[in-house]
Order: sequence, then C-alpha cells, then structure tokens
Amino acid sequence: MADITLLDGGLGQELVHRSGDRPTPLWSTQVMIDHPGLVEEIHRDFYAAGATVIATNTYALHHDRLEKAGLTTPLPDLIACALSEAKAARATKPGARILGSIGPLIASYRADLHPPIAQAAPLYTELAQALAPHVDVIGFETVPSLEAGRAAIAATQDIDTPVWLAFTLDDQDGTKLRSGEPLAEALAVAQTGADAIIANCSAPEVMADAMEIFATGALPFGGYANGFTKIAEGFLTDAPTVDALTKRQDLGPEDYAKFASKWASQGATIIGGCCEISPAHIKAVHDALIAQGHDIV
Repeated sequence: MADITLLDGGLGQELVHRSGDRPTPLWSTQVMIDHPGLVEEIHRDFYAAGATVIATNTYALHHDRLEKAGLTTPLPDLIACALSEAKAARATKPGARILGSIGPLIASYRADLHPPIAQAAPLYTELAQALAPHVDVIGFETVPSLEAGRAAIAATQDIDTPVWLAFTLDDQDGTKLRSGEPLAEALAVAQTGADAIIANCSAPEVMADAMEIFATGALPFGGYANGFTKIAEGFLTDAPTVDALTKRQDLGPEDYAKFASKWASQGATIIGGCCEISPAHIKAVHDALIAQGHDIV
C-alpha cells in the first residue's frame, strides 16, 4: 500500500454555501472582505476531515479578474489575507501543509482565451513568487491546455518551492484536456519541470483514464474531481458565476470515495476534491483509503 497525500475539497463552493451571498464572478475573493474568518473556518474543517494539504484562497487572484470585477483592494493585500487565513487554520493541525493555489488567467476551462506564454509567464511568476515563501507547494490548478502548462513551467524556473500541475480534462474523454489536446502530451510538459501531475475539476468518471496515462510517467500523480453535472455553456461566457452550474445529486461522500479508491489502486498518491466536494466527502475518502491499507501523509 502507498503513502497518500490527501488534499482538501472545493473551497469556492463551500464559501458560496456558507456565506449565503449571491455568487459573483469573483465571489471567493470578495468573501474574504465581507466575511473575514470564513475561509479559515472551511480550511479547519477540511483539516479536521483528514486532509493533510489545504489550498489557499488565491485561485482567482489575477489582475485581469480583479479589474474586471471592479475590486480595488491591492493584489498583495488579498494574497496576504488568504495566506493569513490558511496559516491560522494550519496552526490547529501540526505537520499539515499549505498549497499556494494559482488558477488560470482570464477564465476557467477556456483554453481559447489563455494568453501566449510570453504574456502569461510573468503574470504567473508574480503570484508564484508572492506565495512561495509561505507555502509548501505551488499548485497550478485547472490548467486547460498545453500552452497554459508550459507557461506555468516557464513561470517557476527560478522558484525552489515544489510545483504541481493540475490539468482539467474533457468531461467525456479523460485522455484529453479541455482544449482537446492529448493528456499524454500534458504529461510530457509536466516532466520538463513540475514535481507532480494531477487531473482536477473534471467529472470523476473520466479520471481513471487519466491515471493510466500518468502512471506511464515518472512523476507522482493523482486526481481531484468536481461534483458538477457538467460544465454548462452558461459558464463558458464572459464573467460567469457558479449559479450557471448544477450540483450532482448522485455523488455523495461514499460515492466519491469509491472513485478516489480506484485512483489510489491505479497508483495515485495525491488525492482530493474540487468544486462541490465537501469536508464530508474528504472524510469518506480518508476513511476509505485507510480501510484500503494506505497511509495518509
């Protein structure tokens, strides 16, 4: 059996559910201003559920997103706020780790909107350098294309903190990225500079195909799926909000844990959850992996 790093679940969706606020294009950032301490509370709950790594609330902290939303709080202040909430939560669980989350530029899932490497890499570098001294790993999440993956690698060449690349998959075909490009090529990109490769924010049903591809490489690998029925067309528009997405009713904690156990049996050693995966789901995954004979590290 293996040592498995257990990630947290969907921070953004938990913030929506607990705050009671109507989602906006930058809801997860605004909530730090409107509801201080709520992010820390959710981090604590994921740690209590058994997660050994939680992701900072910095996924959407890009200049383009802040400007479009009209948020005037300086980027360094928002990063500091997110780091403060993560560190406060970690203080309750000695030995736990923090992942510095970096989401895609412009919009999630939109490979067609991602800027070229020459433009993207400096923007990613700014965030990675701000996060690196305070976190245990830098995580580029929901990477939609090979170009975006290459930009992440280029952005972190001079950063010593480990870098994980998490690619988002076609919800019907786990051998492809959302861009339509082969996942096998994404593995090749990751092997040029990342410390792990992961599939994230995709339907759990397609993750097993990704694990088979990842297992052919030399990097540690894993997956964390979402709990949406699908990525609806309404979300693939300018300035979308999560109320365009529908939560699955057939993916309870035990259901999700069965998927996660499958990934572990395929060699995955980094496992967690994405949007709509709650602390209860992570607790079920934790218990299922322990029952399988794995150690959570």
